[in-house]
Amino acid sequence: MPADPATLRRVLAEEIATTHPTLSPAWQAAVAAVPRELFLGPAVYRPVGSQWVPVRRAQVGDDAWLRMAYTDQTWVTQVEGRDAVDATGPVSGGPTSSATLPSLVTRTAQVAALRPGQKILEVGTGTGYSTALLAHRLGAENVVSIEYDTGLASTAAAHLHEAGCAPVLAVGDGLQGCPEHADYDAIIATCAVRSIPPSWFWQLDDAGTITTTISGWMLAAGLIHLTLDDEGVAHGRFTGDTISYMLARPHERPPSPTFFRQDGHTRPARLSPDVLEQWAARFVAQLAAPSAELLTTSTGVVLRDVATGSQAWTDPDGEGWTVHQHGPLRLWDQVEDALHAWHDAGTPDLSAFGMTATPFEQTVWISSPSGPTWSLPV
Repeated sequence: MPADPATLRRVLAEEIATTHPTLSPAWQAAVAAVPRELFLGPAVYRPVGSQWVPVRRAQVGDDAWLRMAYTDQTWVTQVEGRDAVDATGPVSGGPTSSATLPSLVTRTAQVAALRPGQKILEVGTGTGYSTALLAHRLGAENVVSIEYDTGLASTAAAHLHEAGCAPVLAVGDGLQGCPEHADYDAIIATCAVRSIPPSWFWQLDDAGTITTTISGWMLAAGLIHLTLDDEGVAHGRFTGDTISYMLARPHERPPSPTFFRQDGHTRPARLSPDVLEQWAARFVAQLAAPSAELLTTSTGVVLRDVATGSQAWTDPDGEGWTVHQHGPLRLWDQVEDALHAWHDAGTPDLSAFGMTATPFEQTVWISSPSGPTWSLPV
């Protein structure tokens, strides 16, 4: 019997609600209503080893395609700016657009505490799937969505039209907001940022909210919901979710040169680099060295500071580790000091972290603003 899209949507919505029991019935209903297959286009990428292989609807057939669409899975649709539909074979590089797994989209929307009648700005239209979910819940007339990539914006507009959905769509740098349609009750981002763009504050209405993922070049991330107070300061706490979105393109790290280990100061490491395998620990390390990227090698880890070229790398040394540091920044010192502060606070997960932010200064802290605190790169 051919696969029935409506049945598959309903089953997916039920599966997400079972796995995420706090999900609002309204968001479950949105998943059950929005035809996700329309937003995948005619092709997606599947990871195979270190490459991305295009998978086409015409090749796998409609039934298999529908079952792919209604799996709670992210399907990459663009790699290094190359759409899957245009790929003639495997490609290499990092994903630059995807149809994010529905459970993550709805989880983010629920954290945002969005209500019908609110006017919202979505930063990152992507395929248009998340936009359609928002429009179903809030009313299309209340949703403004902006996309950086002109090609993606055009494709998303076509997808949304086919789905019978008509939100307000814009093309441009979402980090600058969308001033022509401001002010907004809420801003929600389906991309990650290194810090909150100043324009988002200025385009919020009184008591407006921002829901986004704070990430960085170590690829650790935390989902946060911020509320603007009467003095223009945003406050909020991170959720405990171990989730990630792609960094907004202007916040991506610059291309990395070939890494060569440089001689420098050597000492015994006070902490094993294995601690960075923990999500919260890597998030803390990223806060401590915000312009550094993290590389993993067969013998340990490498930190390379994009701004100064400073580096730190570890080697096993008997039952412990040796760290080598080169350049004007002592990256491993910064990371170790931050991780010790996190350890002294009880090694909490991200739900113990919070943020205080203005357009000019933004800090992340543990437990309270008087606890261990780090500044974001504004």
